Amino acid sequence: MATNWLPELVSDELVALTRSLGEPAKDLVILAEGNVSQRLADGRIAIKTSGSYMARSDASQFVVVDVEPLVELMMAEDTTQAELTAMLDAGEHDGIRRRGSIETLVHAAVQSIQPTAFVAHTHPTAIVSLLASVHAATAFDEWVYSDEAVVIGKPLFVPYAEPGIQLGRLYLTKLREYFEANGELPSLVLLGNHGMVAIGGSAEAAEAITLMAVKGARVRLEALSVGGVRGLGGDTVSHYFEREDMAERRKALAGTN
Repeated sequence: MATNWLPELVSDELVALTRSLGEPAKDLVILAEGNVSQRLADGRIAIKTSGSYMARSDASQFVVVDVEPLVELMMAEDTTQAELTAMLDAGEHDGIRRRGSIETLVHAAVQSIQPTAFVAHTHPTAIVSLLASVHAATAFDEWVYSDEAVVIGKPLFVPYAEPGIQLGRLYLTKLREYFEANGELPSLVLLGNHGMVAIGGSAEAAEAITLMAVKGARVRLEALSVGGVRGLGGDTVSHYFEREDMAERRKALAGTN
């Protein structure tokens, strides 16, 4: 089986991150929205089950998934949503059907390109507001304040696709294009009319990227409400990534070099 229910492999760190991102006051998800994964030592990922609430997560609400079969499934042109659902099914345990999140492909795509400790997918209201607007594709083209540049770096925008196999295929394609052009994965992926994905080298980094992206969205929404956004400009920010102090700050906050 590509998906198994192995709660003994789920770390306290993964559960803590999932619960933290699920806190209602943070407005990152509601009900059973969102999912978080951690790469295991053997290359598999532990990911939240479909329909479970992030804020109430415990080790029993995760499954362990093999990455390669999911990538092969995404690459096959004739794969159906039903086949994906079957592959994510870990069976019934303790009277409950355990199935990986419908967005498991988003997490598997990241690991297929570059091993990454944590991936967090959320639907913050401020982010979705921008990504459901006419500014969606260009909203994050320019940084609007310095720490945003340091923590988030250069985001990737992915147009809307139906969650599941369709989004997985498009996301994998766009992620590969970004990696080929930049030599690294983005820290932040923006999903049109949907939400965001934070890709971090630690649980703290995944949460920092998420929270900074939300602040960036709120700043943009406020700026648009009073006439428009004035970004910092590429020239103003480019030297940040060459400064030793900024590199150290980025590593500390975002878990990247």
